[in-house]
Amino acid sequence: MRHTLPLAPQFYVTAPQPCPYLDGRLERKLFTALQGESAEKLNDSLSKQGFRRSQNVLYRPSCTDCAACMSARISVADFAPSRSQKRTLRRNAHLDRRATSPWATDEQYDLFRSYLESRHAEGGMADMDVFEFAAMIEETPIRSRVVEYTDREADDDLTAVCLTDVLDDGLSMVYSFYKPELPRQSLGTYMILDHIEIAREAGLPYVYLGYWVPGSPKMGYKAKFAGLEVYRGGRWTRMRNPQDYDADHHPLSTDPIAEQVANISLPDLSPRGR
Repeated sequence: MRHTLPLAPQFYVTAPQPCPYLDGRLERKLFTALQGESAEKLNDSLSKQGFRRSQNVLYRPSCTDCAACMSARISVADFAPSRSQKRTLRRNAHLDRRATSPWATDEQYDLFRSYLESRHAEGGMADMDVFEFAAMIEETPIRSRVVEYTDREADDDLTAVCLTDVLDDGLSMVYSFYKPELPRQSLGTYMILDHIEIAREAGLPYVYLGYWVPGSPKMGYKAKFAGLEVYRGGRWTRMRNPQDYDADHHPLSTDPIAEQVANISLPDLSPRGR
């Protein structure tokens, strides 16, 4: 008997667990599977509505306590580097970029482990083994690339890596990691700056950065990029003073799950829509 996937995505909610960004709060996520022939179209559509991809799942925060997490993206046309960011570009001029198909390597995993142990030893990915790492890189039902940065002055030593999705309106930086022993090079900032340039060269208007969380020191760096937009209240708006978003910590700022799902705009996933 032949079985087919349902045309309309099914949405689910995770059980609450400690928030990795704000102390004393619980996080909950709304998610749906990303699979089948329409995976790319669904990913493009939901990314514009604040969702992020993790392997074959699309998710968006749906916490009961607050609505602080907001998807963030940079408008390429409105971006201009600051003096500090120009210095970062100069400090990393010796790095070469190489974009490949999503295939995991031992060299990538060694760099990933070094990064986690130095920067996120207590995080949820701290125990990820080589097989789970390979799944994170390779299990993608859409158009993805691994962007590697190597040091031409050190025998092409692998210095930084970013798993990047190519959307119909931009680049989505799914996950990045780099040599933690080079803090002065600001490699995380450099990869964002370079992805802005990649998007500009490709004629893509946006670079998606994941979530910005007001009040979280981990996320503060995203607010330093000119042209930053956040998805709030069902639409993208230009970032203002970060202090203006404190009201989103209020427990009444989150809509009920049924209302959230009803307000999601889905693309035409029928055979004719493809």
